Amino acid sequence: EELKYLFEIINIFNMNIKEFTFECNIEDINIELLEFLKTTKVNRLSIGLESTNKKNLDYLGRSYYSDYKDRIILASKYYDNINVDLMYALKCENLKDLEDDLDILLSLKIKHISTYSLIIEEHTKLQNEEPIDQDLDYSMYELIEKKLSKYNHYEISNYSLPGYESKHNTVYWKNLHYYGFGLGASSYVLDERITNTRSFNKYFMGDYFSSIENVSREDNMEYEIMLGLRMSNGINKKKFYNEFGKNIDECYNYSRLINDGFIIDDKENVYIPESNFYISNEIIVEFIRGEVV
Repeated sequence: EELKYLFEIINIFNMNIKEFTFECNIEDINIELLEFLKTTKVNRLSIGLESTNKKNLDYLGRSYYSDYKDRIILASKYYDNINVDLMYALKCENLKDLEDDLDILLSLKIKHISTYSLIIEEHTKLQNEEPIDQDLDYSMYELIEKKLSKYNHYEISNYSLPGYESKHNTVYWKNLHYYGFGLGASSYVLDERITNTRSFNKYFMGDYFSSIENVSREDNMEYEIMLGLRMSNGINKKKFYNEFGKNIDECYNYSRLINDGFIIDDKENVYIPESNFYISNEIIVEFIRGEVV
C-alpha cells in the first residue's frame, strides 16, 4: 500500500521517461510486486544481489535466499532490462567464489552488471576489518574483466550489453543536473549540490536540506574531470569548452599522463584506456594536480 501511494505521488510528473529504474533486494522479488510494477512506468530493475554465496552474504550481514535464481528468472519474465549488483574483494572470498558468482550471472543472461570492490567504512559491521591483499584484489578485477569480456565496460564499475547502459547514472558521470527527493537524497541544480536531511521529523516539517554547497566554476571543472574520467569514452573536449569557455588542455597539463600511456587524447575525447581502469583513482588525482588555472 505504501508503494502504491508513492507511485501516486510520482505521477504528478508529466514527462516522457526514457528510463525508470526500481531498485530491490532479492528477497523483495515476487509476483505481487512485479505485477504491480508492470502497471507503472518502471522499465528497468536493479537487484541488490551482492553474491550468490552464503558465506559471503553471512560476512556482509545479509540474508541468503536459496531460490535467488528462481526469483531472478521470474523478474526476467517481466523485465528484459535488469541490473544486478555484485560485491567482491571480501575477506572470506577467493577467486573460485567470485568466478562462481560471475558464471551464475552469465547463465541468467543478465544485461547489466555492477561490480563493487568492498570498501571498509566506519560505523559499519566491517569497520575493524583489514582490506584484502592488493594483489588478490587485482586478480579478482582481472577475472571480472575476463569473464565479462563480451560486455561493454562503459564505466569503471559497470558492464552492460550494447544498449543497456544506465541512462540515469550516466547523468551523474556527465556532471549534468538532477533532482533528488526524499530522506538523504542528493540534487545538483543551478550550480548547487544539495543533500537532504536524514531526519524524518525535519523533512516532515519542511526543513528539507542538511547541506547546500555552492559550486564554483573551479569546483565544477574538477567534478567534470573526476566524474567524466570514470567513463570509457571520457570527457568530450567540445562539451568542456562549451561549459567553461576554455580548452581542457588550457586548464590542465596532462601531457605526462599521455606520454606515459595513462591517458588518451584522440582530439575529440580525453579518456583513461580500459587497461588502466584499475588505477583510475591515481590517474584522476594526477590529472587534477596538473591544473594550470
